[in-house]
Amino acid sequence: MTSSDPVGKVYLVGAGPGDPGLLTVKAKTLIECADVVVYDALISEPILALIPPQAERVHAGKRRGRHSLLQEQTTQLLIDLAQRHAVVVRLKGGDPFVFGRGGEEMADLLAAGVRVEVVPGVTSGIAAPAYAGIPLTHRQYSSSVTFVT
Repeated sequence: MTSSDPVGKVYLVGAGPGDPGLLTVKAKTLIECADVVVYDALISEPILALIPPQAERVHAGKRRGRHSLLQEQTTQLLIDLAQRHAVVVRLKGGDPFVFGRGGEEMADLLAAGVRVEVVPGVTSGIAAPAYAGIPLTHRQYSSSVTFVT
């Protein structure tokens, strides 16, 4: 292994809609054992509280017109962190592959030789109506769902 070979793995983890009770067991476990967590703006405080105190925290959130890091900088940061840490958690709101740029990040990480694992999360597009008691599909009312950005 050369000094530029990644030592760690990047986990693209979906944090769900903000309720820690909706995290997958795997997501919670990874957050709690992470060496570093790179998180989005939509991650709730109760979920951020699961990050161990010794873990490095990096805010990489994007809000309309306000980006803490450009997407290219975020991806390069993940590549750099995988050089130094065993468990790098990229914590994304909802599901990493639903409007979360997770696919872009995964492709760039793999191209750089970084090992990646995706941990799905509950997307708010499903969670919000469910919390409100609204079925997205129902045999008598709707037979399909479309998510549009």
